[in-house]
Amino acid sequence: METVLSKHSPPSAFKGLSKEEEESLLGQIEIWKYMTQFTDSFALKSVVELRIADIIDRYGKPLSLTQIVQNLDDAPSPDSTLLLRIMRVMVRRKIFSSEKSETGETLYGLTRASKWILQDTKMTLAPMLLLENHPFHLNPANFISDIIREGTKNGTAFFRCHGHEQFEMTGLDPKYNELFNQGMVCTARIVSRAVIAGYKDGFNQIQSLVDVGGGIGGSLSEIVRAYPHIQGINFDLPHVVETAPKFDGITHVGGDMFVSVPSADAIYMKWILHDWSDDHCIKILKNCRKAIPEKTGKVIIVDHVLDPEGDEPFTDTGIAFDMMLLAHNAGGKERTEENWKYLFKETGFPRYNIIKINALPSIIEAFPI
Repeated sequence: METVLSKHSPPSAFKGLSKEEEESLLGQIEIWKYMTQFTDSFALKSVVELRIADIIDRYGKPLSLTQIVQNLDDAPSPDSTLLLRIMRVMVRRKIFSSEKSETGETLYGLTRASKWILQDTKMTLAPMLLLENHPFHLNPANFISDIIREGTKNGTAFFRCHGHEQFEMTGLDPKYNELFNQGMVCTARIVSRAVIAGYKDGFNQIQSLVDVGGGIGGSLSEIVRAYPHIQGINFDLPHVVETAPKFDGITHVGGDMFVSVPSADAIYMKWILHDWSDDHCIKILKNCRKAIPEKTGKVIIVDHVLDPEGDEPFTDTGIAFDMMLLAHNAGGKERTEENWKYLFKETGFPRYNIIKINALPSIIEAFPI
């Protein structure tokens, strides 16, 4: 079939194809793209494990492949040809920059993205990246079709893969527990900074604040540092808080949020409710409702508000997190505003407010009156 293009038609990358044939080929290309997209993740994981961004940052200037290889830690026989192929991907994805030196060597430099995988800095996503790319997190994806067919009555995809649910695994495997906590701490720093900047006066009237599911206290320590008048209570499972460091103004308390929550002026929960089913969330929120004052109390939820039709910077990441939760958690999911509204209605919070901040999650305030 002859292809006829008007002078107003956009140029095509393909020659000699009809519109129908071109559409079919573009569809094929899209499937190839998504089929192989995981390779970006394992390339990125490898450069984090090799600390390549830190090597470049240490020198304060772009480096050649030879210079990078010479600075690899614990590398008795490094293969620069393999690393070249990884760096080629990372340059393509703009994780690193590349430029030619006067001698013709390629020099690799940091970009705005690679600065977020530095490990020798507090503001980093490197631990979270290693957590999300750990086999414990990736392998359950192989069981997603099974739970769609059969439901989760026989366990989540995570359980079918590992024989334990995710939060059981943190108690059974100390190395995984440490990796999990490090991932939570690094995101706590980043998100807490956005919360403090975006919540403005939201913490001013609070004298006592409980961080439910607060891990080892990373989020709460940032809040108390910014608002030293607040008496903080970091609340999590006993095996979690027993590894928590000491922070000024914070008391660590072990317990079970499905049984009760310590009393305070306000409750803070960062990325907790998205891990649980609606029934689980209703239990948690009812316990929070009992723990705060009737007239002045509030629950401050830092979680994503999913907008499947949205086009904001973090929309695709929120949808990706929803897929991870599908594999990892018993009913966990990212929730739309309607989903959040339902939870509040069921748990005695007639009023809520959503505050968008410069981060993946939003702040969702829930009030008992």
